[in-house]
Amino acid sequence: MTGDAPAIALPDELPLFPLNGVLLLPRGTLPLNVFEPRYLALVDAALAGDRMMGIVQPAADGVAGLSAPDGTNLYRTGCIGRIRVFEETDDGRYMIELRGLCRFDITDELEQRDGYRRITPDYSRFVDDLKPVPDTPVERERLLTSLKGYFELQNIAADWDSLVKTPDERLITTLAMVCPFDPAEKQVLLESENLAQQCKLLIGFIEAALRADNDNGTTALI
Repeated sequence: MTGDAPAIALPDELPLFPLNGVLLLPRGTLPLNVFEPRYLALVDAALAGDRMMGIVQPAADGVAGLSAPDGTNLYRTGCIGRIRVFEETDDGRYMIELRGLCRFDITDELEQRDGYRRITPDYSRFVDDLKPVPDTPVERERLLTSLKGYFELQNIAADWDSLVKTPDERLITTLAMVCPFDPAEKQVLLESENLAQQCKLLIGFIEAALRADNDNGTTALI
């Protein structure tokens, strides 16, 4: 790995959980309901080791939130997460919560283990993910203004008072992860260079959705 040494040890081999339309970002929180046998085995292996796994999107259309079939081509870039909450249900499912640590590029795909895919990750492009985020001006007011109309369009309920008090990074990271953008848009958000660029992309995607809806004559663009 090039660049400064990371504050935590990142694994040289990484188990993958490929999920359609699901995004994990550094310092973001992702809840997962795990029920497929191969991914139950993945979680077991992670809990027995460093508690880490990679979240990556398939580079093909699929049902949002569902895992990809074997052999599906994957996007080159994903994000490593660490299990910080774990619960086993009475029917044998695992309810886990991942904390995003650092993005990675896939270098090689390794032999499967217990049915789940494994890769050799390269973190070198993203070593800054492990450092504190610098204070960067973002277009917060424009984002919040467009967000009101977008939430109405998508029927998303939100505690607006809490939302406007959320710090910039947490707000942008959470919106990027939870808003129902298409997989290609989510991938662009994942690979964005910094928080300011991520905010610009969010605004662009949200305003494009509002313009499209306005063109259909159902909503006024704010």
